Amino acid sequence: MASIARNAFDENLKDIEGLLELHEMKGGNQQGRRYGLEVLNKSAIVLITAFWEAYCEDIASEGLEHLIKHANSGDALPTELKKQIAKELKNSNHELEMWKIADDGWRIYLSDRLESLREERNRRLNTPKSENIDHLFLSTIGIRKISSSWSWSKKMTVARATAKLDKFVELRGAIAHRGQHSQSVKKQQVTDYFGFVKSLAAKTGGAVNSHVRRVTGKRLWV
Repeated sequence: MASIARNAFDENLKDIEGLLELHEMKGGNQQGRRYGLEVLNKSAIVLITAFWEAYCEDIASEGLEHLIKHANSGDALPTELKKQIAKELKNSNHELEMWKIADDGWRIYLSDRLESLREERNRRLNTPKSENIDHLFLSTIGIRKISSSWSWSKKMTVARATAKLDKFVELRGAIAHRGQHSQSVKKQQVTDYFGFVKSLAAKTGGAVNSHVRRVTGKRLWV
């Protein structure tokens, strides 16, 4: 069984599989460059990045909802999350702001806060690079540097994984802003990014699952 976020992510990735199948139908699978099909590769890069961003938003939200529902008290929340909340309350201009988290009010406060964080990210137009993903999980559920979980072999270290993600997100930006004048994108880059992001999602989801279990004693999924 997987998280709701992972199920949605896997469903979205079927669109990428469709683009790869279309590429093979039109151009075959022999060695050599295919002309007139690069638009499929560029579309895939843009979609994979969007799906990765959506997954991170979804699993962070799912993790927070789990904390809100299953944490015994506000004091049981992750230290980093409590620091974020304390800072926000301290900076509030409303002198009674701290009373919003009294008793079980912290559950409502965190639910409302999640929507505010979404709106803030939309205004800032953040891209899903490693630094921004780290900030997302820190501010939402109190995980410091979730990117530290992004390693799965001797070759794929955390440093290499973060650099690779950032490079692909920059490629998405070039495609989105310069269109046909952006750099060339090959099918191999798509398949590489496709597999890479699936591994990133697995590591990210696993880190969230372990994190909320430590706080609540309950897994996000079994």
